[in-house]
Amino acid sequence: MTWLIIGLGNPGRRYRLTKHNVGFRVVDQCAEKKGIKLKKRRLGKVQVGEGRVGAERVVIAKPLTYMNRSGSVVKKLIGELGISLDHLVVVHDDLDLACGRIKIKEKGGHGGHKGVRSIIEQIGSPDFVRVKVGIDKPETPAEGVDYVLSPFDDEQLPLVEESMEQASEAIEAIIVSGRDQAMSRYN
Repeated sequence: MTWLIIGLGNPGRRYRLTKHNVGFRVVDQCAEKKGIKLKKRRLGKVQVGEGRVGAERVVIAKPLTYMNRSGSVVKKLIGELGISLDHLVVVHDDLDLACGRIKIKEKGGHGGHKGVRSIIEQIGSPDFVRVKVGIDKPETPAEGVDYVLSPFDDEQLPLVEESMEQASEAIEAIIVSGRDQAMSRYN
């Protein structure tokens, strides 16, 4: 069975190094490690590449619809590829985790993340794996949008670089060793 690995982020140079784009950056790392080239589909708003992780076939994708509308692309890919939700992994930033931390979560709500909410609404289920990458919280809730759309500061950068590497390894562990083993190792 094929695995679908989705990295959440916003397209364009302006957003490339923002906190909200760690999902894109993690799947880029995964793709690079496995020699998978992500290419923009001619008629779709997605970059996608296919390859293998261990013996498993994987499709890595980055929706280019902006974060809050990621669900439509995910729904389309699930339908095209015949993906079972237990083979869907979504990688995204998380304000509730400290920089340098990751967390694998098997199911659940969107936790206020608009990209995850879009996916849940479009596919009609919260039953998929998430790999969350911590980005810290802003000092005040009013700073939320500006905070996630800003780059990491000098103190956060080495921590997030390490957590993105761990997230990339965790994705491989989920596919090769299973969710339970990956969760016990990385959570």
